[in-house]
Amino acid sequence: MTRVHCAQPAPRVADLPNNRELSVSAVRGAAARGADVIVLPELVTSGYRLSSVAEAASVALTPDDPLFAEWGRAAPESVVVGGFCERGAGGRLHNSAAVLDRGELVAVYRKTHLWDEEKLLFTPGSAAPPVLDTSRGRIGVLICYDLEFPELTRKLALAGADLLAVPTNWPLVPRPAGERPPEVVIAMAAARVNGLAIACCDRSGTERGTRWTEGSAVIDHEGWVRAEADESGCAVADLDLTASRTKRRTAHADLLTDRRPELY
Repeated sequence: MTRVHCAQPAPRVADLPNNRELSVSAVRGAAARGADVIVLPELVTSGYRLSSVAEAASVALTPDDPLFAEWGRAAPESVVVGGFCERGAGGRLHNSAAVLDRGELVAVYRKTHLWDEEKLLFTPGSAAPPVLDTSRGRIGVLICYDLEFPELTRKLALAGADLLAVPTNWPLVPRPAGERPPEVVIAMAAARVNGLAIACCDRSGTERGTRWTEGSAVIDHEGWVRAEADESGCAVADLDLTASRTKRRTAHADLLTDRRPELY
């Protein structure tokens, strides 16, 4: 079994020192709870409601920033996936996720589908999201709005992912009483149709007038929510990630081999 841990803190917009301490503490706390895979929110290092390119640039990090080594030292036996505002080539800014495995940075994914005013700040990624062979299984990475494009979740399932780690920032939207957030419903559907576990890590608090959903969820390969954020702001579940490798549902039904891509 693999312990998947989503930590749901409340970063402060444009406050790098606070967010460094907050994110390192979240990683250390997850490791202390025996987490094998730790997911942090989207843009956890910078906050989300950045007001301008200049403000975003003032808190942008490069992948060699010492913060990521701090995450690694805080959880040296774990996989850590967390969002950050990245300064790329030519000063371009990206909404990115860093992936560490046993303390080492192994990948950076740049969000390919930018939501709303993100388009005014960030350059979308030009590379497909990765599926990484890690010490804790085959892990794919998406960021927030990416999850709403079934082409991407199917692509990562076909690439052999055991788990999708999804840093998110979900603004709270109205929903009928008793219903889960729509983004969680989307993640449940994506997990079920792909036979693929998904861990979505939201954030908490209110930032420049935006209230966050606080909807972190760990979802198993059958599409069922196995954990939601508790009073400590963490969603933690033990999953058999190898179950994501079996796509057969009956003797005559297989989620991937039954596809008819020539008709699509």
